[in-house]
Amino acid sequence: MAVESPQTEGLLASLKTLTATLVGVVQTRLELLSTDVAEERARLTAILVTVMVALFCLGVGTVLLTVLIVVVFWDTHRLAAIGGLTALFLIGGAGLWALAMHKLRTKPRLFDASISELAKDRDHLSSGS
Repeated sequence: MAVESPQTEGLLASLKTLTATLVGVVQTRLELLSTDVAEERARLTAILVTVMVALFCLGVGTVLLTVLIVVVFWDTHRLAAIGGLTALFLIGGAGLWALAMHKLRTKPRLFDASISELAKDRDHLSSGS
């Protein structure tokens, strides 16, 4: 039976501590990533519900307003009222479409906090400290 020297036992203890520390770091980063995913999913769900309700309300209101305006101008300028409202809705729809595309292109980067923490860990480990 081989007897381990105190130096070997110290090395093994150091390796076990290092392994435990690395596992802890990985676990922390995975928990942070999981939290980022959950937050993003909740945010997107809330946005989707809000957008759907807003679109429904705006759609009903738009139809009712259009009917009202056409009825008011039915005897005098019905074609002008219909044409003007059509142009208004097309221009508004195009502007809102452009705004939505801009927001999609400029959204924050997913997992930004996790990526920055992993970069800090990498820098810390590569510097040897």
